[in-house]
Amino acid sequence: MAERTTPSTTTEERLVHPRAFAPATLILTVLLSVLGAYIGLHLITTLGISANTSVVGALIAMVIGRIGIGFFGKFRDTNRQNLAQTAISSATFGAANALLTPMAIGWAYGRIDLVWPLLIGAVVGLGVDSWVLYRSFGSRFLPATAAWPPGIAAAETIKAGDKGGKRAAVLAGGGVVGAVLAWVGLSGSAAGVALIGNVVALFMFAIGLAVNQFITLLPGLADFSLSGQFIPHGVMIGAGIVALIQAGVLLSNRRSKAQRAGDDTAAQAAAADPTAADPADADSVTPGQLRRALSSGVVMFLAGAVLLAIITGLVTEMSIPAIIGWALFAAFAAFVHEIIVGLAAMHSGWFPAFAVTLIFLVIGLVVGLPEVPLVVLVGYCAATGPAFADMGYDLKAGWVLRKVHSRHPQYDAYERDGRRQQYYSAIVGFVVALVVVALLWRSYFEDGLIPPVAVVYADTITAGLTDPDAVRNLVIWAIPGALIQAIGGPKRQMGVMLATGLLLSVPWACFLVAGALAVRLVVRHVKGPKAEEELSLVGAGLIAGDALASLGRVFR
Repeated sequence: MAERTTPSTTTEERLVHPRAFAPATLILTVLLSVLGAYIGLHLITTLGISANTSVVGALIAMVIGRIGIGFFGKFRDTNRQNLAQTAISSATFGAANALLTPMAIGWAYGRIDLVWPLLIGAVVGLGVDSWVLYRSFGSRFLPATAAWPPGIAAAETIKAGDKGGKRAAVLAGGGVVGAVLAWVGLSGSAAGVALIGNVVALFMFAIGLAVNQFITLLPGLADFSLSGQFIPHGVMIGAGIVALIQAGVLLSNRRSKAQRAGDDTAAQAAAADPTAADPADADSVTPGQLRRALSSGVVMFLAGAVLLAIITGLVTEMSIPAIIGWALFAAFAAFVHEIIVGLAAMHSGWFPAFAVTLIFLVIGLVVGLPEVPLVVLVGYCAATGPAFADMGYDLKAGWVLRKVHSRHPQYDAYERDGRRQQYYSAIVGFVVALVVVALLWRSYFEDGLIPPVAVVYADTITAGLTDPDAVRNLVIWAIPGALIQAIGGPKRQMGVMLATGLLLSVPWACFLVAGALAVRLVVRHVKGPKAEEELSLVGAGLIAGDALASLGRVFR
């Protein structure tokens, strides 16, 4: 039976979330994962990009649900559609960004013997990524109420398909505009994100994009390159350090039993009072649980680094102190990479994984790491971040869909179970991605189909640090990055978002973001806060249309 789409308040009707391993659901998620993995491999090796396939999975599940015969009718349930989109997007990013790219670094560097060990390290990074996000989503650090724009796009697509009416028309209109923008070379997602995310964070993002695109128009700077001078990387280092400190402050916020009991009482009162704040908006992960999630991630990253050192032969090439130092640095780099990429994705819908990996590559060159240990380090870092961000998008979509029952007495358990089932579906997608990559990587690489970013990493390691001013620029520009991040605080992530904009080259996206922000502020001023819901729906349509149009490149 399809799930109810009307809000539940005081009813005692039991809420049961669909099972990820139910036979019909598992068959569909496996098939969709194969499709998603292929799409990811094709795009990353031919165009050097990745695409969010969540909307595709949701649409396929909707179509199957409309058949309505036998077990097909089960997919009219919006939560089953959510499991389907979770699996396909996990397979897409898992195959392309988290698995194939790290392997390709070893191949591009000329050490084919490192390919399989790098795949093992990538599997560790992928697994830790997904686990940490699953355990920390809904905390003050990674709140469910944050933007996570592609997640909103997937959820609104599913809701529009379920309900139809005006919402479907608005979403479809936004989708058409997003697709048209994509086909003419513009980013519909840029405008869509600006209608959904934090205004201040996205304003800093727009500034970064504008500076990156137009700095060469200034007198005397025609041949100037921000990235070539490592300026954006310095800003990101400073912002990232402060972001970690801010996270530490949140982690140290220990609440007493009396305070937690007061929170529970308030949540129960809100659930019973329809006029009170929505209970779903409250943090579902305590500071203590967040602390354990992040610390377990660090420990698992360290264990993965030690494993990599053994299977790649580094233990026979380096001294014991050097191995210890390398493992600690690799674990730190993987963890920080994961967090910075996740924060950027949470606010903007983009994750600057390439640029942040390049930061640690440069740091490795600065401290004098030998080439082979640096190749392994970069491969390990490159595997972290994308799955972390993508799972945030997927859990956001599920949270939006399940929020309709937020005043039901069983909502908390229902929400936790829903996230658990999504995690299981993501694991299905990752496993399928691993099988597809393990079977196909050699045919791709032997045909010269190597992700361009992997070639950049390998060439940079081979060439070494040729700019003597690189270290100075990293240190100098880390200062404003740290100050801006500190001013904005952990909710706005101003420094991280400015650095993200400086690192991305998306033609004219600065105007799309700024224009959409202006429209959003004007509409909100005229119509009031209630206009935010419709603007978010338009933004979701823009992102969904852009994602579907980008997938059209597979068939070009």
